[in-house]
Amino acid sequence: MRTSGIAAAAVKLCLGIFVSFLLVALAASPAAAEPTGFNTILQEANNITSARVIQLMLAITVLSVAPGILVMVTCFTRFIIAFSFLRSGLGLSSTPANIILISLALFMTFFTMAPVFDKAWESGLKPYMDNKLKEEEAFERVSDPFRQFMTQNVRQKDLDLFAELSRNRGGSEAAGQAPPLRLLIPAFMVSELRRGFEIGFLVTLPFLVIDLITATLTMSMGMMMLSPSVISLPFKILFFILIDGWNLLVGGLVRSFH
Repeated sequence: MRTSGIAAAAVKLCLGIFVSFLLVALAASPAAAEPTGFNTILQEANNITSARVIQLMLAITVLSVAPGILVMVTCFTRFIIAFSFLRSGLGLSSTPANIILISLALFMTFFTMAPVFDKAWESGLKPYMDNKLKEEEAFERVSDPFRQFMTQNVRQKDLDLFAELSRNRGGSEAAGQAPPLRLLIPAFMVSELRRGFEIGFLVTLPFLVIDLITATLTMSMGMMMLSPSVISLPFKILFFILIDGWNLLVGGLVRSFH
C-alpha cells in the first residue's frame, strides 16, 4: 500500500510538471490558433506574439532539462554515489548492473521525497491544473517544498560559500534572508556530493581491511602470482551478506535525511 502511494505521487508529480509546462507553451489566443503564414506572423508581430514565442522557448527548455532538475533538487545524488562506492568496494565492475542501481536509487528517491512530492502536488500543481492559480504563484508553491527540503539538508558552509561568491560578483543577497534557488541548488548539490563521499568511505573501509588481510596472507604463503582480489572477493560478498548489508545501507541512507 505504501509503495503504491509513493508510485502514484511520483506519477502525479511528473504528469503535473509535464502538463503544466505544456499548457504554458500552448496557451494562446484563438487568433494565434488559426493557421497563418510566416509573412502574416511577421506583419502582425507585437508584444503578445513575442511573449508567446518566449514562453514556448522556455517551456521546451524546461521540459528538456526537467529530469536533470528533479535529480538536482532531490536525494538521488547521495543514493547513487553510495551505491557506486559499494560496488567498487566489493570489487564488482558490473554487478549489480547500472540499470539496477539507478532504478533502486530512483525508487528510494521517490520513497524519501514522497511527502515533498505530495505537498508540491496538492499546493501547487493541482490548483494550477484546475485553473485556480497563475503560473508565477504555482511555481512558488511547487518550489517551496523542495526549497524547505534542500534548506534542511544543505551544509551552512556550502551555502555561505555560494552567497559570498555571489556578493563578490555583484549579487545583492543579504545575510539572514532566505537564499534564492540559484544559490541553494548548487550548495545543496555540493553538500550531497560531500555526504555521498563520506558514506562511500565508510562503506568501502571494511572491504579494504579484507583486501589488506588477504594480500598479507597470500604474500606470507608465497603465492606471488595469485591476485589477492580473487581470494578476497567471495569473503567480501559473504561478509556483506552476513551483516545484511543492503538493509543497513538503504536504511542508513534514508535516515540520513531530515
